[in-house]
Amino acid sequence: MTAENTKIDRPSSRPIREIALWLAIACIILAGIAFSWHPTPFAHALAAIFIACAFVHAVFLYGSRRAIALFVICVAITFTIENIGVATGVPFGRYHFAMDAGLPRIGSIPLIVGPLWFGAGYFSWVVAAVLLDGADRRLDRPSNRIALPVVAAFVMTQWDLVMDRSESTIAKVWIWHEGGADFGVPLSNYLGWLLTSWLVFQAFALYLRRQPAHSAPGAPHRRTLHAIAILFYVSLGLTHVVPWAMGEAGEVVDATGKTWQVGDLRATTVAVMFFTMFFSGLLAALRLRDDC
Repeated sequence: MTAENTKIDRPSSRPIREIALWLAIACIILAGIAFSWHPTPFAHALAAIFIACAFVHAVFLYGSRRAIALFVICVAITFTIENIGVATGVPFGRYHFAMDAGLPRIGSIPLIVGPLWFGAGYFSWVVAAVLLDGADRRLDRPSNRIALPVVAAFVMTQWDLVMDRSESTIAKVWIWHEGGADFGVPLSNYLGWLLTSWLVFQAFALYLRRQPAHSAPGAPHRRTLHAIAILFYVSLGLTHVVPWAMGEAGEVVDATGKTWQVGDLRATTVAVMFFTMFFSGLLAALRLRDDC
């Protein structure tokens, strides 16, 4: 009787677990879209949840050892380059973080920065892998070991292209000392992001290439994981639609004293997001659909 009940209950409980999982993911993504655009304690909590989701996702897709390796590679490289950037202005430009000075830091960089690079970087890597037809599973090919880190770096830099003007010029989470043409952001910043992202992804690609084969999830589960990654990636950009839709207006002054219109900045951010992050996510979703 007990065995029969077990056999009956297991199949019926699986759809419930899947529905609960998707509801949880939807709640996290919708909360992130609705509230992450404004730096508040709640937004910081959502950022921590986002990072945790990225790590758990990486464990399911690549295994715990590879997930830990990517995290270590990412935080080591990004904290090193961010500290060099703050000290010298290379490669991003001259800036400093203006967040609460009481926050824990590694050097001059708030502790949350490295993990945020990991969270956004991991989902950017997965989107790039989908765009390149599963290049992360064929890193024995030299072309994939080169192409995947490069494409992933562009996908990652799209995120900064979308969020930097809002987070620096409006929210002043960090300050660009000499301003810049992109609503107070120097164009060198984006080249710095491209370089830093590429270093992270190239190191990870070389690490994966040298690892023994692991038991990757089956095709249906892999497609589900890829779909989740695309949703998380796109949500990072969609959060900037909220202040634009609210009609946020006024003026903001950058570190050089130049005045920018908040409404213009918000509208530009949405336009850039639509033709970069949203488009990349759409292409990845269509690629994923063709694999079904």
